[in-house]
Amino acid sequence: MQLKTLAAAIPTRRIVGPLDRNVEGIAYDSRRMQRNGLFVALRGEKVDGNQFINQAIEKGATVIVSEQEEKSARATCLVVDNARNALADLAATFYGRPARRLKMAAVTGTNGKTTTTFLLKHICERAGLRCGLIGTVRYEIGERVLPATRTTPESLDLQELLAQITDAGCKAVAMEVSSHALAQGRTHGLEWDVAVFTNLTQDHLDFHGTMEQYFESKLQLFTGLAGQKTKMKPVAVINSDDRFGGQIIARMPKDFPVVTYGLGASADFRASNYRMEFGGTSYQLDARGRSYLVRVPLIGRFNVANSMAALAAASSLGVHLRDAILCLGKSPQVPGRLEAVPAKRQFQIFVDYAHTDDALLNVLKTLRELNPRRLLVVFGCGGDRDRQKRPLMGRVADENADFSIITSDNPRKEDPDAIIADVEKGFRSGRYEKIVDRTHAITRAVALAQPHDIVLIAGKGHETYQEFADHTIPFNDIALARRALEDRPLEFE
Repeated sequence: MQLKTLAAAIPTRRIVGPLDRNVEGIAYDSRRMQRNGLFVALRGEKVDGNQFINQAIEKGATVIVSEQEEKSARATCLVVDNARNALADLAATFYGRPARRLKMAAVTGTNGKTTTTFLLKHICERAGLRCGLIGTVRYEIGERVLPATRTTPESLDLQELLAQITDAGCKAVAMEVSSHALAQGRTHGLEWDVAVFTNLTQDHLDFHGTMEQYFESKLQLFTGLAGQKTKMKPVAVINSDDRFGGQIIARMPKDFPVVTYGLGASADFRASNYRMEFGGTSYQLDARGRSYLVRVPLIGRFNVANSMAALAAASSLGVHLRDAILCLGKSPQVPGRLEAVPAKRQFQIFVDYAHTDDALLNVLKTLRELNPRRLLVVFGCGGDRDRQKRPLMGRVADENADFSIITSDNPRKEDPDAIIADVEKGFRSGRYEKIVDRTHAITRAVALAQPHDIVLIAGKGHETYQEFADHTIPFNDIALARRALEDRPLEFE
């Protein structure tokens, strides 16, 4: 693509050098630079991309985009005010603005994003609207499935994914949009047909600093809807049971189309008569002047909310509500979200991604509704992340489980014992053990389980690795639980 075309897509303060160049690729990582490439120097939390401009030029960059002027006889420099926004606009132009050819659905919130997007994709696909998926667990591009590197990729990678999704024949995409992505402009320039808010509870304060800043990042997704230029009739789908959902509604223009969901009488999509069994959940849905019986093969009150969010979003994308409800009844298991481990025993084992106090509380309350004799939980907290939530998670486990095993999650660069000590501060009872090694902790929990008990292994869910200070190892909670079952005698069968 000609540099003139790319340069016209972004506001520049100054251009130093010729524009009659051909650009064959874009990169923000100098290690991925290629011949006749364009390098965007991003300022990160720890690393400044401007330090790698010379390296990018050595690898073949003939164009540099930076917030500071760089003079080089070998490269043209485009000086911009915001390099992240420039990267997003350049990427969209380079890949032919694929989002304009897709029905775009964004889902944001602390908990429920993954389940809601999985359900939404399933509904769309079953209803004949071929749909891609971008989120925490994986990226789905037509028949291709790729492991996810980030919940919401950097704008360059995101635009490439969207282009691949359109090339695969998809007409829609369901995307998790994280607060980090919104704060860092990864979705800058994208326009949405529907945006969903699930909830907001304490998380990521290591990045955002305060709940107010965390909320403001989420809010950007919705306040931007009213100013869209190509997608003129977007819909905001908001959880009206969540107090932050109410704040979003209050901040939207009065004539903006908002669809609410929840248990409250005023919700546009309202659930009642909730019933849960091991095989799934059913409830009555009142929406748009009619009542429906909804069955979803996922358990938990929070999955009532997630399924309503998916139904409201699918309806906003043009799927008939009755068809969406029928599709929902055949939804697949969402990886690592209250995923049952086949035990063939008289006790049950579940694996869940719950890694905040609110998510852990919701899962424990859900499993308590199944009336176990005892509820055992294995969990930890990640290193180099929000430390304030650690004692909160300990308190939730102490108050809602019969016995807890505190263990490692992804320690990263922190001392695992110190992380566990932070979690331990939330306990008031003595109904817990500390086992640093997560494999041993899972094995211990399975060994403790007796008939009619439920074991919850929380925190990592779908993840297939464990991060330490200087290395990462393969690690899968479900595989470890299965191995522990194989090693245990069958005395309870």
